[in-house]
Amino acid sequence: MRFVDSNVFLHALLTPRRKLNEEEKKTKEASKKIVERIEEGEEVSMTAVHLSEVVNIIESGIGLRKSLGFPAWAITTENIQIFPTTRENYETSLSTASEKGISINDAIAYTSMMEHNIAEIYSFDKHFNQLVDIKRVKT
Repeated sequence: MRFVDSNVFLHALLTPRRKLNEEEKKTKEASKKIVERIEEGEEVSMTAVHLSEVVNIIESGIGLRKSLGFPAWAITTENIQIFPTTRENYETSLSTASEKGISINDAIAYTSMMEHNIAEIYSFDKHFNQLVDIKRVKT
């Protein structure tokens, strides 16, 4: 099982407001392929924080009503495991974020992965490259 970062869903689902450069087009296409594999049954995980991050960004871009489709899909899809995020997760992640120089949400992903013995993450965020315990997967 791989962890899936929120940026994968955002790249796949959002319509760009400007013309994408070639690298951005490749990222969008790779994201769509990852989401297709998830739709076909590939087992992945994410945290409630990452689910909310996707919903919040979709909501700000296309509105509340349309943003509700993503969590409805995610929570009813059996091959997507959503880990809860507790106060203790935040406490651990705060020190990880500070030590590693990464965002709190990236640290929550990392600590959740460590807690659940997950070694790979679908992500286009290069910050995960500096975390030697995990491997960032982009395809």
